[in-house]
Amino acid sequence: MRKMAMVLSVILLLLLAACSSEESKDSIKVIKFADAGWDSIRVHNSIAQRIIEEGYGYETEVVPGSTPVTFQGLAKGDINVYMEAWTETLGDPYYEAVDEGSVISLSTNFDDNAQGLFVPTYVIEGDKERGIEPIAPDLRTVQDLEKYPELFPDPEERSKGRIVGAPSSWAVSEHLGIKVETYGLDEHYNYLAPGSDSAIVASLAAAYTKGEAWVGYYWSPTWVTAKYDLTMLEDNPYDKEIWDENRGTEFAPDLVTVAVHKDFPTQAEDVTAFLKNYETSNKLTEEALNYMEANETDADETAAWWMKEHEDLWTSWVPEDIAEKVLASLE
Repeated sequence: MRKMAMVLSVILLLLLAACSSEESKDSIKVIKFADAGWDSIRVHNSIAQRIIEEGYGYETEVVPGSTPVTFQGLAKGDINVYMEAWTETLGDPYYEAVDEGSVISLSTNFDDNAQGLFVPTYVIEGDKERGIEPIAPDLRTVQDLEKYPELFPDPEERSKGRIVGAPSSWAVSEHLGIKVETYGLDEHYNYLAPGSDSAIVASLAAAYTKGEAWVGYYWSPTWVTAKYDLTMLEDNPYDKEIWDENRGTEFAPDLVTVAVHKDFPTQAEDVTAFLKNYETSNKLTEEALNYMEANETDADETAAWWMKEHEDLWTSWVPEDIAEKVLASLE
């Protein structure tokens, strides 16, 4: 009898586990967002989280990690929502996940962004107010950098210049490393993949304060491109075949989408409808990031400020009763 009771208990536990597993595909209590390591995704997470928590009553969490790891988490279902999926930067993993159906693109968050190698504008044009003369007036393109390695010296190897790239954990860092080799710039420059976004900014800020030359990777929208007067170096027009072969062109136009795991539309149909309407722009995002930096606020505080500034926009994404609940939370 005891053995039979134990067998029945095991069977019951297995049945309950199976039922629980089935329910998890059709419902959800906690919605998990990807934090891939940059400020704009954190602000968009916070905007969406406030609307979802206050308006729809779900709990939310943020899962930090590198771009490849968090996107893999989305494809597997360990993460539910990716507020900034940079489609071309993610490349094949993104398109393969969408094609096979493990990831669904709900909307385009923004598509007027840019990324590439930047220099302070005073390097090319000078800055009369700061008494800075043009250092490289003929610098226009990425390929032109081969003429000026001495202007961007690597402090650890003065015989070569330094190009500050993206953090090694970011997918774009590999693209940049290949681009540097394709253009032969590795003969004149060392490519540095810093440990974090903040390391890039610290490097740029130090040079900018002194009026020194600097060249490195950045992108918009960011508070950095809003605060500092930077010029993105021109590159060969985008050509997919060439890009796939050796990264010898500018970055592809990069749709930044709101993407979710395949089960999410069934798990949270109401939130899915909201996210399908989620659309901002480079300017709107940069505005939030500039406020964040200038006022030393965190992502949640910045999101609350931004939502008060742009009430007409975000309230158009949700039904009126949901908007009223969220507005009440902002008072």
